[in-house]
Amino acid sequence: MLKRFVLAFAILGLAVASAESYRVTLSQPSTVKGKQLKAGEYRLNVENSKLTIVNGKESVEVPVKVQTGDTKFDSTSIRYTGTGDKVSITEIRIGGTKTTLLFEEQAGL
Repeated sequence: MLKRFVLAFAILGLAVASAESYRVTLSQPSTVKGKQLKAGEYRLNVENSKLTIVNGKESVEVPVKVQTGDTKFDSTSIRYTGTGDKVSITEIRIGGTKTTLLFEEQAGL
């Protein structure tokens, strides 16, 4: 019985470990999947081709394409499209990694 319990926790640990988590600061209000995000700190949870953006109790799930480059990025950078208060995030490069998160084009911009 104890072996099954330990095995269950080991499998659960591996499943959680496969998801990657990062922190990012949005310097301006932004739109992702039609949802308005305020400027501030967010946690990004990446699992396969799904990104969950979390701030407190609010979260947004977005499909992303995860690319791995040849060299690590020195800092996190966010690429936007649009102007004024109508900007959408199109790409996030995660500092300290080789990871780029590419968002699908946002409708209406």
